[in-house]
Amino acid sequence: MELRLDGRTALVTGASRGIGRAIAAAYVAAGANVMLSSRKQDALVEAAEAIRPGSVGGELEVFAANAGDPDAAAACVAATVDRFDRVDILVNNAATNPYLGPMIDIDLPRLDKTHDVNLRGPFVWIQEAWRASMQQHGGSILNISSIGGLAVETSIGHYNVTKSALIHLTKSLAKDLAPSVRVNAICPGLVKTDMARALWESNEEAVAAMVPLGRLGEPEDIASTAVFLASDAASWITGTTAVVDGGMLL
Repeated sequence: MELRLDGRTALVTGASRGIGRAIAAAYVAAGANVMLSSRKQDALVEAAEAIRPGSVGGELEVFAANAGDPDAAAACVAATVDRFDRVDILVNNAATNPYLGPMIDIDLPRLDKTHDVNLRGPFVWIQEAWRASMQQHGGSILNISSIGGLAVETSIGHYNVTKSALIHLTKSLAKDLAPSVRVNAICPGLVKTDMARALWESNEEAVAAMVPLGRLGEPEDIASTAVFLASDAASWITGTTAVVDGGMLL
């Protein structure tokens, strides 16, 4: 089955690297116009240049915005609508984890930053996309959570708390925004990204051996699911949480 997104516009946060970049590239390849967003303009330009040579069909633009800044979110959504007339697909991929260690010892500034980017941020981006486009035209929203939102790992405890709350936010908004907007979540397992490097780089073979499918995830593994959930093939799916983890939760 070939999954196509021709004629649609997607906005992807945290799109300069890792899972976000892979999703953006997959959407462009599927025919969508894509607005890439992340904090740093130079990283976005690099990502766009890496995606464009292999792209066919969809157009690509970039807009630098801090995912945890409501004003920046509003500006990015407005720029997307100005450039492409609408937002059909929103991917809340941007996340942060500024603290590693026992959850009880996290300081309030880092607790607040994690919450603002990982939970408040997605809600604000959804609200802006809804008001600017989706309320009128409909659409599909995808929140990138984590299997940490379904389990306990003490060294990234508050990160996992925000990812668990993001799953519940997904379900609540799926009901609120139906039937015109579908809202789903993906829970990746351990994927080989820069953000997760501390969890796998020093002992990759041993970590991979604990995964039933025998390897760590690649960003493209998540991107494939993101294309499916945004496509018409998933037109009767909303409020779901897709676990893409190679069997790690088993």
